[in-house]
Amino acid sequence: MDKEEWQKKGEGHRQRLRDRFLARGLDGFTDAEVLELLLTFGTPRTDCKEAARAALAEFGSFAAVFEASIPSLQKIQGVGPKNSFAIHFVQEVARRYLKERLSGKRYLHSSAEVRDYLLHSLRGLKKEVFTVIFLDSSHAIIDSEVVAEGTININTVYPRELMSRALEHNAAALIVAHNHPSGSLDPSPQDRHLTRTLYLLCSLMQIQLLDHLIIGDGSYSFADHGLMTELQQECREMMEKLH
Repeated sequence: MDKEEWQKKGEGHRQRLRDRFLARGLDGFTDAEVLELLLTFGTPRTDCKEAARAALAEFGSFAAVFEASIPSLQKIQGVGPKNSFAIHFVQEVARRYLKERLSGKRYLHSSAEVRDYLLHSLRGLKKEVFTVIFLDSSHAIIDSEVVAEGTININTVYPRELMSRALEHNAAALIVAHNHPSGSLDPSPQDRHLTRTLYLLCSLMQIQLLDHLIIGDGSYSFADHGLMTELQQECREMMEKLH
């Protein structure tokens, strides 16, 4: 097979992948085929099949490929600057889309979308990141912000700054979330202490702290596990003692 025939065969394969997507979306696509099709955006005339397989083998999963740094992506044979740019660009587009999709929606009706956004934006990160979602009095979502990076504890998440940001947003309620780079979903003693401190401060400011989510290999909700109810009782007892 000469070079021209090989190029025609490759273009035919890529066009079949595009046609499948247009007809049925990603249903039936393997991770390797999805990644292969994405890589063709950066290098449309190149066979990206082996590069896609190599990237999945190197990083271990589809999600890990998207969380990989540009230098590490470019170490994969067949993944150059244009391909790595395409991967990171799509990652950031997805993050912005998921965030903006939440704006104005009521949390009680869109909690699954909140988790989707947090899983996409926090899972797989190499450092801990603390995110706050601000809500109005009807629990409609106003905005979300990263307020701290690094080891998450009471010394790095400044409660006064967090309360200031909540007041600037005129927020009546908050959802806080942070990731565990290890993938563990177990809340640490520091996580519990931080949540208790934030809950107490929010109560004093007449702001509801609805939940604290930990993102790792999935998600863990303090509210779903009854910990927010426990904190509410603890704070009530503390306030009673003060009076």
